[in-house]
Amino acid sequence: MGPTTRARFVHNRRRRRRRGPYAVPDDDDEEEDQQEASSSSSSSDEGEEDAEEEGSGEVDDDEGEAAEPSGKEEEVSPVAAAARSGRKASITISLKKVCKVCKSTGHEAGFKGAVYIDCPRKPCFLCKMPGSDTLHCHTTLTCPHRVAMEHGVIPASRRNTNTSLDYVFQSQVKGKIPMVKPQFLIPNQLECGNIKFHQRRVTCLEFHPTKNNVLLSGDKKGLLGVWDYVKLHEKITYDSLHSCILNSMKFDTTNDGLLYTASSDGTISSTDLDTGIGSSLLNLNPNGWNGPSTWRMIYGMDFNSDKGLLLVADSFGFLHLLDRRLKARIGDPILIHKKGSKVTSLHCNPAQPEVLLSSGNDHYARIWDTRKLEPNSAFASLAHGRVVNSGYFSPQSGNKILTTCQDNRIRVWDYIFGNLESPSREIVHSHDFNRHLTPFKAEWDPKDHTETVAVIGRYISENYNGIALHPIDFIDTSTGKLLAEVMDPDITTISPVNKLHPRDDILASGSSRSIFIWKPKTESDATEERNREKAKEFVYGSGSRKKSNGKHENSSDDDSDGSCDGKKKKKAKKTRFTHTIKGKGKSKV
Repeated sequence: MGPTTRARFVHNRRRRRRRGPYAVPDDDDEEEDQQEASSSSSSSDEGEEDAEEEGSGEVDDDEGEAAEPSGKEEEVSPVAAAARSGRKASITISLKKVCKVCKSTGHEAGFKGAVYIDCPRKPCFLCKMPGSDTLHCHTTLTCPHRVAMEHGVIPASRRNTNTSLDYVFQSQVKGKIPMVKPQFLIPNQLECGNIKFHQRRVTCLEFHPTKNNVLLSGDKKGLLGVWDYVKLHEKITYDSLHSCILNSMKFDTTNDGLLYTASSDGTISSTDLDTGIGSSLLNLNPNGWNGPSTWRMIYGMDFNSDKGLLLVADSFGFLHLLDRRLKARIGDPILIHKKGSKVTSLHCNPAQPEVLLSSGNDHYARIWDTRKLEPNSAFASLAHGRVVNSGYFSPQSGNKILTTCQDNRIRVWDYIFGNLESPSREIVHSHDFNRHLTPFKAEWDPKDHTETVAVIGRYISENYNGIALHPIDFIDTSTGKLLAEVMDPDITTISPVNKLHPRDDILASGSSRSIFIWKPKTESDATEERNREKAKEFVYGSGSRKKSNGKHENSSDDDSDGSCDGKKKKKAKKTRFTHTIKGKGKSKV
């Protein structure tokens, strides 16, 4: 093939590939355009390189036109026209936009950074329902539930059980009695935090029942941490209790120094927090790993103080009963959810401990009588749209039920002995995500005697002064109204694990590997910015550094960043607060 023929072949090939000036470029066109933009003399075709070495582009194009006479006028590519006129051609790079939600081209959707972009062809990500327009769905940004969470909340039915004496009391007596309601203080100011307290994400939190300033936390690796957030630098870690995710913690009501922990490794452990000595109460996988079809994980756990029973549910739908005194299993496992489905949570009624509430990924929450436990003997089965992350009785009377479902709904039943076919209210809230995140769970405020306030983290971020933040929401479950959005510009990660203090106005939140303490904002803090900033303290936990073998390493606040400054080292010696004791799995001050 001579130089002229080769140049003609190259020109015709490029012209066929362009398919006109308005054709959508394919992947080869994009690669060729990017190569031309980076260097005008480079080419991905070997024939083009030979043509450029043996002859100029203008002569080749002219000869190519003369060699192919035609009765109609041919389309000339912009590159060829520019080459004829002797000027430099303008190159346009066109990239395809692919939607991450519907996988079609022409638009972008999904999460771009921390901001969610809606897909015009899919229902609203928040409420899962289309808008009023039949052709297009309303977007998450314009969803009425996002503007007002109480939008569409069904009010509870009023049951008329009043007698004639009640009417006399309402008309003559009640009007003269002042209604006394305790003031509800929302812990909306970040007080302190332990950055990277754990090596992996936080999975559960629990306040000590008698020591007000002690917080316990578990992580994905099975590590248990005990942190005194007032002394700030004092913490204890137990890293040999479990081999993977620590899902639940419960204190023994008769001994506040004894803690029960449940893990995805299929074991239940009891740990004496004073001595650090732990013992195994249950192991559902005594033969080790034999494949996912036989490996049992434990998520739900609760303690029945009246009977001294520990109730445990596995990932195959079975309930196990343990006697804490005998440290042995009682009876055979009982199927309480669909066989092969995971039981996500268990909760005993605080007023009637024999009544048990279970939740599972078979889309049901069920109420049981533990005195008459048999398969298919549930008092009620509460249907949900998707997986039920959690279910809790109200903390004071136990008459209400609060569930969190992955269909972005928080459901409330006002009376457990009433009609349970449908919830009293469904509150739309953004928590439909659990990949690489601990599942979101709405929990009651244990101090609220009205049993209306619940707290839960939010998944979809909001733009606050140019920063994408994921707030922690306080919700009035009686109306669906959003009471408060708790956030701080220093916390840009999601906070799916939240726990309210049983006695003080304190909120603990787990965000990624860090733990934070929130307190109510005072008037002086609101007026004096310097005092507010001064009150915020952070320490860096041992999870900020780890050795190559994955074991804990002694660390401190400042030497974790690799600084070599002399002042930094001196300060690090003061803030060093953990070291590991081999064999016991305990790190202490």
